[in-house]
Amino acid sequence: MHELAIAENLVNIVKDVAAGEKLSKVTKVTVCFGKMVQVVPDLFETAFRAAVADTVAGDAELDIEVLPLKIRCNTCNTVTGPEDYCFVCSACGSSDIEIESGRELYVKSIEGE
Repeated sequence: MHELAIAENLVNIVKDVAAGEKLSKVTKVTVCFGKMVQVVPDLFETAFRAAVADTVAGDAELDIEVLPLKIRCNTCNTVTGPEDYCFVCSACGSSDIEIESGRELYVKSIEGE
């Protein structure tokens, strides 16, 4: 379950930002995961809750945004969202593609007081 490791790293980021911004309480954390990161939102929420217990973010709202997988064809330059991880261009059938999005993993925002 890599959700716990990600949650623990996220909490370190949140605590560092809270200290740097002199926040006494973190009220909301928004994280973005690309679809290929394969984070299960419910498991991540549980891991996050365990990791933030007894911290400035203990009661923070968690907002999870799952970013879609998009590929760009190097042959015809079409950008599509492939179905079922089929890495073939739907327009021309080429397998010469690059992943445009779907591998992201970042903290989008931290709100507090």
